[in-house]
Amino acid sequence: MTVRGSLARMAMGLVLALATATGAAAAEKTLTLLTWSAPQNEPMFRSWIAEFEAAHPDVKFEWLDKKGSQWAAFYQTQLAAGTPPDIIDVQGTLWAQYADSKAILDLTPYLAKEPDVLARYNPQMLDYWKLDGRIYGLPYYVNKTLLYYNKNLFKKAGLSGPPKTFDDLIDYAAKIAATSQEATGFLTLNFDWMFWTLFRANGIEMFNADMSKAAFNTPEMLAVLKRLAKATADGAINKIAWTGRWREPNGAFASGTVGMYQAHGGAYYNFRRMGDWINKDTVGAAEFPGGWGILNSHGFMISSKTKHPDLAYEFVKQITNAKWAMGTSKRIIRTTGNREADVALLADLKTSDPTGFDIMTIQGSSLDKLTATWKTPLDAKLKEAIWPELQGALLGQKDPQEALNDAERKVNRVLRRGR
Repeated sequence: MTVRGSLARMAMGLVLALATATGAAAAEKTLTLLTWSAPQNEPMFRSWIAEFEAAHPDVKFEWLDKKGSQWAAFYQTQLAAGTPPDIIDVQGTLWAQYADSKAILDLTPYLAKEPDVLARYNPQMLDYWKLDGRIYGLPYYVNKTLLYYNKNLFKKAGLSGPPKTFDDLIDYAAKIAATSQEATGFLTLNFDWMFWTLFRANGIEMFNADMSKAAFNTPEMLAVLKRLAKATADGAINKIAWTGRWREPNGAFASGTVGMYQAHGGAYYNFRRMGDWINKDTVGAAEFPGGWGILNSHGFMISSKTKHPDLAYEFVKQITNAKWAMGTSKRIIRTTGNREADVALLADLKTSDPTGFDIMTIQGSSLDKLTATWKTPLDAKLKEAIWPELQGALLGQKDPQEALNDAERKVNRVLRRGR
């Protein structure tokens, strides 16, 4: 072979190698999905991904899951490094600070082009993911707080049905606690403002009308705080209400020694697994007194730094369609915000799980009585300002008026600095 021939072959080989490398690089579009504390749902996530990769052979997915206590720190670290996951599953209103800092995409332009996709979702549940008229997320599943009650303890205390007013709630709690040394009357989840129904049911507002100043430091708030602290000291309210986050309150109610439990709809399928005594004849579900409720939901959002925004949107659109939303609702027994899927879930639960049917029906009712609906990038800081002070008063560790004064000062400082 001549030198010229060898050089020609080498050149051709180099061209082919470069072409192959270029083709491989072009084929490798990676998307990362970050979910929130749901490793048990890996089969569902893998099914989503498999369908999308089959339709888009040039896309490969990486799936990550982080515990709720670790999620925000992980995402913040990735944001700082400039490598955030493309698609994120966010719980609660934490997303508002990401929208404010432009870390997540405004999905409004996408949905404006596809009114049929926009029409999939319950408007009131979609509103949870709106800020300043812009849509930043699509619903994954929707949780609303309600009141569970232990029918066995109610019967023992001579109570025939759930409380209708806040006064009833405190009275019932005391009567249940009086039935035995082990019994306590009331328990609540406290994260993501789930304690606020207790105050809103008494007409107390967190902020003034333009959310520029705290409005809760009133004689009425002080009276309610003292009343809750006394009920806690007396054993009518379980102290875990103010110290636990998720597993501890669920476990306490599942023990069968707590009369009433304020938690969102999803809690039922957690504590039901913990207590063999729990069935439709022993546990009831009702609206919280006054119909007040708090949404604590999950939604899918897209990081603004994604290299493939259109593909990320196509994926989120896929996994929230009727087919996959029905799969989600049946697997985790949650309302999804997809109208068609939620109708199908209720129809199925009506015969297969009457208590679940009651829960999901309640979740979809009294949406005009939602409280703690403020969406602000200051959400996390506001929680940090008020909750430790209230917690101290509720546990008898701090004078209630002093706690309110300190909470008001801290909240107003956050509001001033945030403007």
